[in-house]
Amino acid sequence: RLCAGGAHSLSYQELKDLKKSNVLHIDVRERWEIDRYGKIPASVNIPLGELVEALQMDPTKFKEQYNEKMPSKSDPVVFSCLSGKRSKQALGFATSLGFS
Repeated sequence: RLCAGGAHSLSYQELKDLKKSNVLHIDVRERWEIDRYGKIPASVNIPLGELVEALQMDPTKFKEQYNEKMPSKSDPVVFSCLSGKRSKQALGFATSLGFS
């Protein structure tokens, strides 16, 4: 399941279309889930338990740890997980930190 700002749920095709633009796709599943079920291409794995800290990191440290440019508070970001529950929590965390 996927969550993005205005739309709380996205289809696979909507995600593919968004990925053609400059959107950061954050997969909030645990690392063992990525190992077991596979990585979503062009996504960065930041487990939900690390997300709040990650979104407040120094941009240099974020790049070192996640190999991605840290999103600004106005950059488009999409969250995904296995069932949708964690991605909705991730969206709430990001919004509470000032991400639009």
